[in-house]
Amino acid sequence: MFKAINRENTYTTKYDGAKKKFGTDDLLPLWVADMDVASPQCVQEALQKRALHPIYGYTNYPKNYYVSIQNWMQKRFGWQIKQEWIVPCYGVVPSLNFAISAYSDEGDGVIVQTPLYPPFVSSIKNKNRNVLENALVYAHGKYSIDFEDFENKAKQAKLFLLCSPHNPTSRAWDKKELARIVDICVSYDVLIISDEIHADVVYEKTHHAIGAFEKIMQHCVVLNAPSKTFNIAGLNTSYAIIPNQKIREAYIVAQNRSGITNGNPFGIEALIAAYSYGEDWLEALKKHLQSNIVYVTTFLEKEKIPIVPIKTEATFLMWLDCKGLVMNQKELVDFFVFKAKLGLNNGIDFGYLGEGFMRLNIGTSREVLEVAMQRLLLTYRRNI
Repeated sequence: MFKAINRENTYTTKYDGAKKKFGTDDLLPLWVADMDVASPQCVQEALQKRALHPIYGYTNYPKNYYVSIQNWMQKRFGWQIKQEWIVPCYGVVPSLNFAISAYSDEGDGVIVQTPLYPPFVSSIKNKNRNVLENALVYAHGKYSIDFEDFENKAKQAKLFLLCSPHNPTSRAWDKKELARIVDICVSYDVLIISDEIHADVVYEKTHHAIGAFEKIMQHCVVLNAPSKTFNIAGLNTSYAIIPNQKIREAYIVAQNRSGITNGNPFGIEALIAAYSYGEDWLEALKKHLQSNIVYVTTFLEKEKIPIVPIKTEATFLMWLDCKGLVMNQKELVDFFVFKAKLGLNNGIDFGYLGEGFMRLNIGTSREVLEVAMQRLLLTYRRNI
């Protein structure tokens, strides 16, 4: 069902942008966080139907857009939200920037948990805020939160940018972990901005939306989108859920200042279709991704390649501990990119705690991953 589709020459970042990213175009791209599998049929049909209308002008957000989001949040996460809480957005990363502008001033402290998806830190620095790093603790193959350090940072912070589920470590935060975060942020009046774009792709655990915690509901902003879930990132359609009216109005002011306020007619149709009819497809996708995770993990163990995958609790991104290869980061990148011809994300791009790691995108077919693992195995054998 989930076969990899040839994406070359479609202006895709993952494939057509690989040469610019890696300095070579003869590799298998397994990096940027979108998938090689087709979006669900319901989305394809909705877009085809809309494309038949020959005008693609300025577009408002219809009531069904909001209802679809409300229904999805209730059905998937048990979170009842009101229509007025929803603010249509262009993308989660722009929304992070708008939120930083709306709720903090230059020099204010903003907490992040590293290693971390790079735009979090760059957004803070670009706006001349102070990065307060709550480094995740890596032990026994798993990441956890240093709560003592988190509380110390909260005393200095205006905002906390939460990544839930976490990218790149793929942690799906436990309810107890989130509840403790909430308690600390409430105690020190720290506003939580939560990126939950990977919330739908959680495997054996449950995703808990931060806005569903009553204690923090009036002091948080939840950012989400169907883009990762249904492989429609190029349609640039996301949303913020902001229960508190004053906080919501401040966000809207910051977003309006950017000039990015118009809806994408195709993104709107894709969101409505995906959230209305895509649930069965999503459950099948998750099984496919889990099977890919098991395949990669088993292959590395069987072939005794000294790379340890961190348990992937969420996302289609595997965080690989490559310290067993005994290479510095430059040698590690050279090993993957120029020797094995595999385009993975360099762990150091996620911060200094990413040294010795690489990020692998398994959102593709089994056949593609088999080719990738064979390249890795042959390269490892040639270099030991």
